[in-house]
Amino acid sequence: MARLLRAVGPALIIGIGGLVLWEVSFAILQPEGFVLPAPSEIVAAFVENSDEIWAATKNTGYIVITGLIGGVALGVLWALLVSRFRTANETLTPLSIALNAIPIIALAPIFNAWFGLLSPVSNQSIVVILVFFPVFINTTKGLTEVQPDEIELMRSYAASTWDVSRMVRVPNALPYFFTSLKIASSLAVIGAIVAEYFGGRQDALGPLIVQNAGLTRYADAWAAVLAGSMLGIVLYLLSGIFERASMPWEHAAETAGS
Repeated sequence: MARLLRAVGPALIIGIGGLVLWEVSFAILQPEGFVLPAPSEIVAAFVENSDEIWAATKNTGYIVITGLIGGVALGVLWALLVSRFRTANETLTPLSIALNAIPIIALAPIFNAWFGLLSPVSNQSIVVILVFFPVFINTTKGLTEVQPDEIELMRSYAASTWDVSRMVRVPNALPYFFTSLKIASSLAVIGAIVAEYFGGRQDALGPLIVQNAGLTRYADAWAAVLAGSMLGIVLYLLSGIFERASMPWEHAAETAGS
């Protein structure tokens, strides 16, 4: 518990201090017509519209989670192929770079035309593409940047390619993978909300933000933004829990070191 407090304590102090400064500044300056309300106003709007925000968060969360799972699965699959086959590396790597270079704003209208304006597949595809690249690049790095002496040792024991991958490459790639998963969890939320600006269900966070901002209900709009931020934080924390469960030796080493 003490180690956890030491880890998160500085961030909590800075975060709470920033919110207090924000609130006090608005109380003193009292700006009129400012688009960024005080934290107390945002929290009040969040509580007042909790039912609507919760329903919108569930709809956006479905897009985020399904797209995240699809993007992670595709990224890991491509990384395994690229690290195993030279032909796959020469073909899939340039293609993944090209996909990552395409902006969301250009893809969203095209996907809406392909899959339908109200189809969840359109927004899910946006999330998949955003999530795919960091998972692919980081996992590939972990699978390929293995110490040569470890491979030689496995070969000396007549280990098969599968044994080398299972016992050396995959454990070496896990830290890279979970780093990319933490990044991808935030990107998934951003991608889903931005994609919702162009189409999809209207009872989701993206349309809720746009509608409230268009009606100058900025506190309500920021309350929806807060919900999206909380969704991203939850996914990030779940990624950390999954990482600790998948790599218990890392936790044991940290405990022994402290």
